[in-house]
Amino acid sequence: MVAGLLQEGASAEALALAARFALPLWPDWPEDAPCALVWQDGRLNLHQRGEKGVVCVDFAGGAAAHRRKFGGGAGQPVARAVGVKGEQRPAVLDVTAGQGRDAFVLASLGCTVTLVERHPVAAALLADGLARAAACDDAAVQAIAARMTLQHADALGFLLQAQAAGQKWDVVFVDPMFPEPDRRARAKKEMAAFQTLIGGDADADALLAPARAVAGKRVVVKRPKLAPFLAGVKPNFQFPGESTRFDGYLPA
Repeated sequence: MVAGLLQEGASAEALALAARFALPLWPDWPEDAPCALVWQDGRLNLHQRGEKGVVCVDFAGGAAAHRRKFGGGAGQPVARAVGVKGEQRPAVLDVTAGQGRDAFVLASLGCTVTLVERHPVAAALLADGLARAAACDDAAVQAIAARMTLQHADALGFLLQAQAAGQKWDVVFVDPMFPEPDRRARAKKEMAAFQTLIGGDADADALLAPARAVAGKRVVVKRPKLAPFLAGVKPNFQFPGESTRFDGYLPA
């Protein structure tokens, strides 16, 4: 499912994003479309019909800014899982970037992060968020955005091409989207809309083997606390959390 961009009020930036990610332009919101992209308040927003909440990617303020300042720094589970400690700042390949929240945390701690996102709507929201972060008046946020690079590509195809080319990253980070209805029910309404639009990563199990082939140090898989192991493969180590856990795998 792909949401189109409403043409009314769309800026040149919004139209460029639609062209870059091959998003349809809608003069009006189609009656059979549950979601639409709207350029509003200087940013790209994903709206769900009949709901007030919107989804956008904001690295300069909101929850991202709060987490950067008060989230616990290198002591956060995701940071410990990828191996951020002392002077170590691994290069990370995030193959299921989504809204880039964990990627931003890692970049804020000094890691360079390559974000791979296959869905055009999610990729457009990410690109908009990164562009606004790079252009904001906060030098620290600008520096973080400079350490983040977005690739609009299918995760499995990207990994297989990287493997064939002999490319390596210190850490490959995998956080598959889970389509189960009970997971959506627990999410905020706007996040449930995002999850429904993007859908689940049905090929998530297939990512583990090529991820281990391009990882120089480890693969980290973010999972719900009680979820089965990715591809049924027991991890080499784990970092447990309250509702999620991070499964670690050594390179192949």
